Amino acid sequence: MTNEKTGPKLSGILFFTAAILLISIVDTICKIFTTELHSLQLVWGYFLGINLTLWIFFYCRRERITNLVKTERIVVQSMRPAFLAASITSLFLGLTYLPIAEATTIGFTAPLFITALSGPILREKVGIHRWLAVVIGLVGVLVIVRPGGGLWHWASLMPFVGAIFFAVFQIITRLLSKTEKTNTTLFYTGLGGFFWTSIIVPFVWVTPSLLHWMVFLLTGAMGAAAHLCMISAFNRAEASLLAPFNYTKLLWVSVLGFLIFGDIPSFNMWAGATIIVTAGIYILYRERNT
Repeated sequence: MTNEKTGPKLSGILFFTAAILLISIVDTICKIFTTELHSLQLVWGYFLGINLTLWIFFYCRRERITNLVKTERIVVQSMRPAFLAASITSLFLGLTYLPIAEATTIGFTAPLFITALSGPILREKVGIHRWLAVVIGLVGVLVIVRPGGGLWHWASLMPFVGAIFFAVFQIITRLLSKTEKTNTTLFYTGLGGFFWTSIIVPFVWVTPSLLHWMVFLLTGAMGAAAHLCMISAFNRAEASLLAPFNYTKLLWVSVLGFLIFGDIPSFNMWAGATIIVTAGIYILYRERNT
C-alpha cells in the first residue's frame, strides 16, 4: 500500500523538477540572446513556439477546437496571459543586465506576493505570521540588490515587478481552476500570450535571423513541455508537496550561469536567497497547518 501511494508522488516530483529544469534552460538561452533581441521580442517568439507545440500536441490527442475554446470565463481567460507575458518580459529584461542566479532569486518573491494578494482578491484570511514572512522575504531582496552597492541597477527591479505580475497570474489561475478544464486554460495561455505580445512587439522589432527563429521554436517547445510536465506533476502529487521544489531552480540557474556566463554567485546572493526561501517555506508551512 505504501509503495502504491509513494510511486505517483515520486513521479510527480520528478515531473515537477523536470519542468523547473526546462524553464531554467529557457531562461538561460534567452539571456544569451538579450544582447541581440529585445526581451519583449524574445517573449513573443517564446509564445509563438509554445503555440506551435501545443497545436501539435492537441492534434495528436485529437482535441477538438470547439472543446478547447469553450469557456465560461472568456474575459478572465483572455486577460490572464497578459500577466504571464508581462512577468516573463520583466524577468528577461532583468536578465539583460543581471546575473541569472540573482535575477531568479529575486523572482522567488512571487509566493510572498501571492500571500499578500490572496486577501483582497481571493478573500482568504492572511494572518500576522504570513505578513511577517512577506516582510522578511522583501528584506532578502534588499540583501541581494544592496541599494547603493555594486549590483544596484534599475534592472534589479524588473524581476521584482515580474514576481508581482506572476503572483496575479497565479491567483487568477486559482480562480479558473474551479470551473475551467486544464487544456482549455492551457490553450488560452499560449494563444493569449502570443496575442498580447504581438500588439507591442512591432515597437521593438528586429528582423530575426534563422538562428533566432530556431531559438523561438526551441524555447517555445521547452516551455510547452514544462507546462505539460507541471500538469502531470499536479495530477500525481499535492501542490503543497511540490511547492518547495520550485527552489531547485536556484540550483539549476547557478550551475548554468557558471558554466555559460562564468557567473559566481556572491555571498549576498546566497544570504538573500536563504532569507527568501525560508520565508516562502514558512508560508507553505502555515498553509498546511492552518
